Amino acid sequence: MRHPVIAGNWKMHKTIAQGVAFARQLKARVAGLHHCDVVIAPPFTALAAVADTVRDSPIAVAAQDVHWDREGAHTGDVSAGMIVEAGCSHVIIGHSERRQEHGETDETVNRKLRAALAAGLVPIVCVGETLRDRDAGRTEDVLARQFEGGFAGLTAQDFSRIIVAYEPVWAIGTGRTATPSMAAESHRFLRRLAEKAFGAAAGLRILYGGSVKPENIAGLMAEEDIDGALVGGASLEVDSFSAIVNYPQARRDQP
Repeated sequence: MRHPVIAGNWKMHKTIAQGVAFARQLKARVAGLHHCDVVIAPPFTALAAVADTVRDSPIAVAAQDVHWDREGAHTGDVSAGMIVEAGCSHVIIGHSERRQEHGETDETVNRKLRAALAAGLVPIVCVGETLRDRDAGRTEDVLARQFEGGFAGLTAQDFSRIIVAYEPVWAIGTGRTATPSMAAESHRFLRRLAEKAFGAAAGLRILYGGSVKPENIAGLMAEEDIDGALVGGASLEVDSFSAIVNYPQARRDQP
């Protein structure tokens, strides 16, 4: 059975002090948690301090990006080794905002993914279509291209260490959310791609990302092919993120 993952991507939010304060509160709220893995992704500046704060808790720490080289003349970039030293176990790769704002391509996603795996990190690799693609009926074409390019040349063993996050770009930060059935349909397609490429679909964890909130997490998690969530704005407040992490309670509270 696939163990769910709830990951919070803080993006360019929170100072070190704010991140530490959040981590302390969240640590108290998830003590003894077993039903899912919890990951938070602070900005680079707060990684070490947050990782130190959540040590010996169920919370893992992810970086929001990584460079593919071990070192070099890459002003402003951070290597996988630096991320590991800061206390990270996970890293987000290929987020739509990196693709749109920084020219991230499927090729660079692949290079970053390989660097992360070599350093022992768990990559959370993002894929997803734009509204134009969806309206034109190109969702599966886009997902297939991103999957094939991003995971090119990997072995089945490499792939077994990866988490995929399906993020329809049109639902990120817009307040619009793919319905659970819409999201699950794309998740099933990604699982078919995984089976074809690596013979590994049953164990692949696929998260949904795109305006995930306490109000919709229970419905999303009720879908068999949705294995968790990559949460943006709702991960910035302890109350809302804790409510999402505790989605089993949300299920019980539904009429």
